[in-house]
Amino acid sequence: MTHPITVTRQANATRIRMDDGKVNVMNPAMLSALHAAFDQAAADGDVAVLEGRDNIFSAGFDLKVFASGDGAASREMLYLGATLALKLLSFPRPVVTVTAGHAYPMGAFLMLGADWRIGADAGWRGGLNEVQIGLTIPSFALEMARQRLTPAHFSRTAMTAELFEPQEALTAGLVDQLVPREDLEAATQAAITRMAGLDRAAHAATKLRARAGAIAAVKAAIEAELT
Repeated sequence: MTHPITVTRQANATRIRMDDGKVNVMNPAMLSALHAAFDQAAADGDVAVLEGRDNIFSAGFDLKVFASGDGAASREMLYLGATLALKLLSFPRPVVTVTAGHAYPMGAFLMLGADWRIGADAGWRGGLNEVQIGLTIPSFALEMARQRLTPAHFSRTAMTAELFEPQEALTAGLVDQLVPREDLEAATQAAITRMAGLDRAAHAATKLRARAGAIAAVKAAIEAELT
């Protein structure tokens, strides 16, 4: 089996690239690998950059696990996803996501926890489509979306499963910057340089202060539903 992620260090940054050879499903193996990679990036004091394949950021949670009927396995996967989203939301260094392909839950939840989200200006859609496929959105995921999306777009994607194309994703608050696909690497390097120049202590403290309500809400949702 192909290892689901590749981790590369460069000056000031840890690059975490998801590539399971398919559609980057967020199964326990992928989620555990991402937890370990972000823990190492935090220990190294690096800006963390999360990116997917050219045509897919992530297809979201592994639906085969949900369909298996194994409640314990489903809860484990949800718990790993929820705590990873919380980790990004409160990460001590800046987190950048780079989206060149479709971003479905759980991938979209991770984007919502990042500090700067770069997307290709065409060729993908992202959002929360659970109600279209028969799933109730977990409370932690709703809190991740509520704290970043505009109220109208939050309602549209959560209640009607609307997936946003790049320009609408920018308006909604799912991404912060759109660039032509061929300029993604240059935009990523520019973001790393800018984020690495932030004062570390001030960034970490301000993030915790600014996101205190969202962090508390996500923690409460995890405690209520998944532990």
